[in-house]
Amino acid sequence: MTSRSTRNFCIIAHVDHGKTTLSDRLLEYTNTVVQRVMTDQHLDSMDLEKERGITIKSHPVTMTYRAKDGHLYKLNLMDTPGHVDFSYEVSRSLAACEGAVLLIDAAQGVEAQTVANAHLAFGQKLKVIPVINKIDLPSANLELCLKQLEDILTIPAEEAILASGKAGIGIEDILEAVVARVPPPRWTDYPQLRALVFDSLYDSYRGVISYVRVFSGTIKAGDFMLLLSNNVKSEVKEVGVFMPKMTKCASLGAGDVGYIVPNIKDPAEIKTGDTITLSNKPATDMLPGYKEVRPMVFCGLYPVDTSDYEKLKAALGRLRLNDSAFVYSSESSVALGFGFRCGFLGLLHMEIIQERIRREHDVDIISTYPSVVYHIVKQGGEMIEVDNPVNLPDPGTIIELREPTIKAAIHIPNDSMGDILALVMEKRGSVDHTDTLDANRVMLTCILPLNEILVDFNDRLKSITHGYGSMDYELDAYRTSDLVKMEILINGDPVDAFASIVHRDKAEGKGRELCEKLADIIPPQMFKVAIQAAIGGKIIARDNVKEMRKDVTAKCYGGDISRKRKLLDKQKEGKKKMKQIGKVSIPPDAFIKVLKTN
Repeated sequence: MTSRSTRNFCIIAHVDHGKTTLSDRLLEYTNTVVQRVMTDQHLDSMDLEKERGITIKSHPVTMTYRAKDGHLYKLNLMDTPGHVDFSYEVSRSLAACEGAVLLIDAAQGVEAQTVANAHLAFGQKLKVIPVINKIDLPSANLELCLKQLEDILTIPAEEAILASGKAGIGIEDILEAVVARVPPPRWTDYPQLRALVFDSLYDSYRGVISYVRVFSGTIKAGDFMLLLSNNVKSEVKEVGVFMPKMTKCASLGAGDVGYIVPNIKDPAEIKTGDTITLSNKPATDMLPGYKEVRPMVFCGLYPVDTSDYEKLKAALGRLRLNDSAFVYSSESSVALGFGFRCGFLGLLHMEIIQERIRREHDVDIISTYPSVVYHIVKQGGEMIEVDNPVNLPDPGTIIELREPTIKAAIHIPNDSMGDILALVMEKRGSVDHTDTLDANRVMLTCILPLNEILVDFNDRLKSITHGYGSMDYELDAYRTSDLVKMEILINGDPVDAFASIVHRDKAEGKGRELCEKLADIIPPQMFKVAIQAAIGGKIIARDNVKEMRKDVTAKCYGGDISRKRKLLDKQKEGKKKMKQIGKVSIPPDAFIKVLKTN
């Protein structure tokens, strides 16, 4: 089959608009997967994806389809995630495609990530095919969806295809539209081999396996390939396509999407977004990859059992190969020992990585409180980046402390407007402008500090709007703010695991909350132990760990009261002396409990 008969496309949409279900119907219609082995969410291979009902990784699959005109076509499909934390997966899939099927839920209309993903596709100059999905729902509002398609996304309503992934309506129309509207593979006339690495995974038997989109030339087993970014050469052991399982084939040609098994054992040698060429006839120009993503949220990951350090290091290396938005470096903590400082795109991303470490690599881990990257201008004009509160320089040397802000597009029902505005104000945000989407919904464009939305913003947005609110955000500018480093002192000693950078106005409330939590969790000590929250030398909140009290008068039955008093005074003196020389022994599981409840 020639490259003229190949179509590369992906499915993009907001969370829960039916991408994976539609992929299932396409696989069935083209007989790529036979009915007896077909499962729901067939392309979601990870247990986590099936449990949570979300797509985390993009999944390629090759289908063959005979169109109404009698021609046989090879269709390479990529199912992509919808959640904002995995938008880099979408951009990777778009770089390997010429077209995109944009799904819109007939009941919910155009949502925040629908807009964001559509703009990503327009930016990559892809042909966008709009599909109104779930038209069989009783609450479907087709008229509104078509109006939003024109008003918000500027796509003509007549281009839309009406479909239902669940009921199997309009599946043939979608396939015919892909064949007719998506252009054949681009850049096929380049003289040398060029293949884009859009994902990789590590196999304990075969080493690194790279997922590639071949733009020009051919590659087969036995060829010697070259990675253009670092000049690493390797022999190709096997090539193949996804049907949807990995299926070995003779060669991959221009326009094909498949996998390559090179003779590479070190995950660090191959980068996502790299260009593969042949070492004997190398290409001179790299393929335009996709924009480099920078982590926005950082936290420390430590093994609960210190002997698991090397196991955790190997697990992080393999996850990094499979996830280009995840970064890590070594660090150590007095309270938690040796671990890693890790960077993520958002909180869901952080949660998924931690869960994958526990499940796929069997390492029990503990994470510190999440923080963001701050810019600090020191005296003399030097600017440094700090992602760990422990590394914050002395306040006397700081001229300015800047925090990252985000520009958020929040889609909400009209009747939630007042509560959402109050939430934005509480999180130190401001509303730039509002747009009316239709009779029932508005879109707020807000500027918010990234630090404030880390923990509970999305949960509260969903609860205020009864699940109808949605948010998409992008990193905005760094802005100067009155931020301070808050430390937690236990018996006068700072504990680095609990240090955080907070806004001065919120420091007291957060300090009190953390002190109360620690006082409850730390087991009773032999003497009264103070837990304090401090900014610099100033104590802003305090609580006490309960003290053990042995009943020293238990054996005194009746008799003179002075004997009992003498025993109690002796106990008091002993506790006072112990306090002078005693160090507080806090078991590691107390830190784990506090950090886990955070």
